[in-house]
Amino acid sequence: MNPEPDNPDPFKIQGAKTDLIARKIFDLSYASLSPAQKLDIYWPDEGNGPFPVIVSIHGGAFMGGDKRDGQVLPMLEGLKRGYAVVSINYRMSGEAKFPALIQDVKAAIRWMRANAIRFEFDPQKIATWGGSAGGYLSLMAGVSAGIPELEDPSLGNPDQSNHVQAVVAWFPPTDFLKMDEQLAESGFFQSSGSGHSDKNSPESLLLGTKITEVPDLVRIANPETYIRPGLPPFFIQHGMHDDIVPYQQSLNFATKLAAIAPQTVTHELIPNARHADPAFETPQNVQKVLDFLDATLR
Repeated sequence: MNPEPDNPDPFKIQGAKTDLIARKIFDLSYASLSPAQKLDIYWPDEGNGPFPVIVSIHGGAFMGGDKRDGQVLPMLEGLKRGYAVVSINYRMSGEAKFPALIQDVKAAIRWMRANAIRFEFDPQKIATWGGSAGGYLSLMAGVSAGIPELEDPSLGNPDQSNHVQAVVAWFPPTDFLKMDEQLAESGFFQSSGSGHSDKNSPESLLLGTKITEVPDLVRIANPETYIRPGLPPFFIQHGMHDDIVPYQQSLNFATKLAAIAPQTVTHELIPNARHADPAFETPQNVQKVLDFLDATLR
């Protein structure tokens, strides 16, 4: 999840104020199967492309959030460093089950490459960035290019690559079946019916059935499954007081990735930070993320 503090609807986050961004365009379709398959583009106020691209992927427990809500604000800081920002929507669990959402992300990336000249993108410099469910999708975009079960060329531009060159993930789930156990290890015990393994959990709703009953499908849905050599660089951060997505999720992912290719992963645990904590969006932390992208993509 990615709730706004004191918001009565945890999936409704205040819209981002983008009036001062001079160059932008909203609601372009990257595929035609669903009204959800749209994206917004923001360009730096000055300069000509091709611009490296930050793909902003919103969170919301796979069932909420929007490309134009406040979650895009940290990514928009990249405009000041010469990045174009593409913020995407995707089919959520109320509309379509896994793997539709990651197929949408990949379709959007292929669309960006197919339209790179028109929209002044650098097709060789594309990074994903998201938090929570968006962090999950950012990881999946980084690890699963070329995995047949997670591809849908019929969504468009099958001749284009959906590889990305860098990945930023904040507090992402990576191994669904271990989440409740890890939360308990940290002293965050779930009440009856509210655990991640419950039939109405975000993960179960995403997969279409209780996750404990479909371990093979869970394996296909877990980013950890696709850790292998040759992946792009990752920058992953998690709060140690996260009582929704346990910090062990990103820690274990980063540890396994580092065992194969230590140069590809930077992992940081933020003390005392909770899920979607303001600590992630401080100017200092956002600049740290952008420094990573500069070092990786420039």
